[in-house]
Amino acid sequence: MDPVCHTLAGAALARCGLGRRTALGSAALIIGANLPDLDALAYFAGPGADLEWRRGWSHGVLALAALPFLLTGCLLILHRLRHGAAASVVKPGQLLLLSFIAIISHPVLDTLNTYGVRWLMPFSGQWFYGDTLFIVDPWVSVALGLGVYYSARREKANRGNSSRPVWLSLALVTLYACAMALSGRVAASIISREVASKTGVSVQEVMAGPVPLDPLTRKFVVEQGQQYRVGTFRWMKQPQVNFDEVLTFSRKRPAHPALPVAAKSPLGRRFLGWARFPAFEIEQVGKSRFMVNIVDLRYARRPGEAFGAVSIPVTLPTASGPSPDIP
Repeated sequence: MDPVCHTLAGAALARCGLGRRTALGSAALIIGANLPDLDALAYFAGPGADLEWRRGWSHGVLALAALPFLLTGCLLILHRLRHGAAASVVKPGQLLLLSFIAIISHPVLDTLNTYGVRWLMPFSGQWFYGDTLFIVDPWVSVALGLGVYYSARREKANRGNSSRPVWLSLALVTLYACAMALSGRVAASIISREVASKTGVSVQEVMAGPVPLDPLTRKFVVEQGQQYRVGTFRWMKQPQVNFDEVLTFSRKRPAHPALPVAAKSPLGRRFLGWARFPAFEIEQVGKSRFMVNIVDLRYARRPGEAFGAVSIPVTLPTASGPSPDIP
């Protein structure tokens, strides 16, 4: 999910009463809810480095075990430096518990969208996908934000139980996420059945991913034999799957010498390690020069799109020329 959502989730956990368990409790919950995103530094490490590192090491089991101790230690040191002997008001055990809760909340939320999380890093690079919420879901952020706001307002006015609004917002978000998860599973089942019935070919995998703002619409990718089928599922329309809008892409890797060269390049290796539904297109741009276009059908349909697509130039050797140029 986006940083605003993670921050509001941490603030909601703090406002529901957890933040009062110890001094620095709220700080641990809000910082911890964002801490696994330290892998955002990968954006500065070259083309495609974010795809290789994001939602990997810092979201995996090893980091989830280590980061709470790191966060707790840093907060205790900073508190000691600022307050000296008064640092004894902090309960280290409680602070560590809150750090664990906040940090684990981060990959749990991230797993809900189509981008996925590599929970088992560094032991396995397997991706886990929830296909439940869009990566920026304003309904979740608004609900959490209102809960935090009215909780703080009630506390300031000294009006009853100040944690009640945030508990209500957390309950609503949980119900919404469960409803979206169920909706996605049922939609995927309907899509699989209708596509198989229409084409006469069995379906291997279906992604029915959420779209921004509209909980009643899903973008789907169907893996079927040697093809992908991409389209839109609409709960409130008939037919729910309009086959006039469905696009077909080949799953096969082209038997072209430029493709393995592109796949071994840093950008190609990183992109293919991240892509869930890769489709390929190779165009000749010179006598021995080719552009290898790869899209991940979760996010892109054609080369050149802002996200989910890469284009890798490859120069192949002539009969007596040098070895292939790997960018």
